[in-house]
Amino acid sequence: MERKWWKEGVVYQIYPRSFYDTNGDGIGDLRGIIEKVPYLKELGIDIIWLNPIYASPNDDNGYDISHYQEILKEFGTMSDFEELLEKLHEVGIKLVMDLVVNHSSDEHPWFVESKKSKASPYRDYYIWRGPSEEGKEPNNWRSFFSGSSWQLDETTGDYYLHLFSKKQPDLNWENKKLREEIYRMMHWWFEKGIDGFRMDVINLISKVEGLPSAPKEEEGPDGYAWGGNYFVTGPKVHDYIKEMNREVLSKYDVMTVGETCDVTVEEGILFTGENRKELNMVFQFEHVNIGQGREGKWTPIPWKLTELKRIMDKWQTALHGKGWNSLYLNNHDQPRQVSKFGNDTVYRKESAKMLATYLHTLEGTPYIYQGEEIGMTNVYFEDLSHYKDLEILNKWEEIKRTKSLTEEELLSGVHVNGRDNARTPMQWNASLNAGFTTGVPWLEVNPNYTTINVEEASKDSNSILNYYKQLLALRKKHLIMAYGQYHLILPEHEQIYAYTKTLESETWLVLLNFSGEEALFQKPEEIEVVSSPQLIIANYPVEQMPDLNTIALKPYEARVYKIS
Repeated sequence: MERKWWKEGVVYQIYPRSFYDTNGDGIGDLRGIIEKVPYLKELGIDIIWLNPIYASPNDDNGYDISHYQEILKEFGTMSDFEELLEKLHEVGIKLVMDLVVNHSSDEHPWFVESKKSKASPYRDYYIWRGPSEEGKEPNNWRSFFSGSSWQLDETTGDYYLHLFSKKQPDLNWENKKLREEIYRMMHWWFEKGIDGFRMDVINLISKVEGLPSAPKEEEGPDGYAWGGNYFVTGPKVHDYIKEMNREVLSKYDVMTVGETCDVTVEEGILFTGENRKELNMVFQFEHVNIGQGREGKWTPIPWKLTELKRIMDKWQTALHGKGWNSLYLNNHDQPRQVSKFGNDTVYRKESAKMLATYLHTLEGTPYIYQGEEIGMTNVYFEDLSHYKDLEILNKWEEIKRTKSLTEEELLSGVHVNGRDNARTPMQWNASLNAGFTTGVPWLEVNPNYTTINVEEASKDSNSILNYYKQLLALRKKHLIMAYGQYHLILPEHEQIYAYTKTLESETWLVLLNFSGEEALFQKPEEIEVVSSPQLIIANYPVEQMPDLNTIALKPYEARVYKIS
């Protein structure tokens, strides 16, 4: 077992736009994060992952970067950033930035130059193609944000590739000069003192040569098809990341996590293998994608606990001793975890604590998304006009053309899976706008802020917030939480998720009821328990010396015992 700070730490993800606003413009800012450093320190986190704060026209909330070494004015200045970094380091918290290098903004100077003519020295920084023989787009790939992945540029008559918004042209990683520019920029940030990068859609940077169309039978009503086979974990992606590691990452003691959609366990081991010299860990999406219907996330269907267990067991088992897991149930692109995996009404507190227990006892590095620690929930706005997310708005435009869903169906899908569920402002107190801003918030605050907020949770010894503090304090004391080997028990049980964690001679038993009904745990014979098991943590009051052979678990109950 090789000990590393990024394995033992807990990451807290901050979406700056929605965290805390100090100047009343309705948008969170860097000074807001500086002000909340004592809160973060008290919570017990070790690392912050900051969503993009770079200069950007904000077509996709900062994931369209127009300058990689400047701060977006509405967030503050470079000196604000330097002060934040210093304040975090003073209290022992590390800072990981977002690295967005699959694409830039169409307002980045590279693209502005690239567009000017086919002879531009920057032309090859992006992926340009002429029209097809029929005078249409070069291929039939659909963008992640609906419609074609290609945009015609009138100046030269060519199309440029954009797997996301048309204001997010894809960078051409085949170009060595471009890669060198990216590595220089990464060095610049590391020399400034940051502690790592979370790499946005990093497994999309290599495209299959020739950019072939997807099979015609895969096309939807709009005439476009998911072309993922040609750009997800493409042919040269490992070469590029090995080069990045060799040229930049290996020169610093930093943390790296790659966002890797549709990645398999086998690929996960290649990206994170300790002898591979690529990344420390990846975000995989299998577990958060459960419960998707015919139109994906927009048509949610019920999911089964056995399905979640199968996916997580696969990742926990396969990466043990070979790579490293990142542990998350929500982030800025996902619905709130208590709304998706728990119960955000009757058992909000109990299920939020149960999910936290689950996440922090698996093998890997846990990520807390802002507001998760107080049990923030999805927001159920009454119509689509309240939402700001580009993905939602583009989907609405698409279904108006294709009639694949009604407005009501889309709205109910947005209520379950829309990205704005995670982006409503952080709920600090019960005052106007949840204490997030004195102005008009850029996105409406969830109306339940009067009862769900930091101030309220701080006063309640039984709150979700105080439970998180307890869990994080335990993690600092017990290496078994990060490094213990996971072993699933009762794989077919549809209510109880149970497993053991073992590190050297110590074993813990983790019992989680994922349902709103009482569930009976009956210990399998092969699990040996010492005569006096020790309760480590529980989200309901528990008698110290229960009979572990049979336990009636209350709705969403969580218990962790040291059994050897």
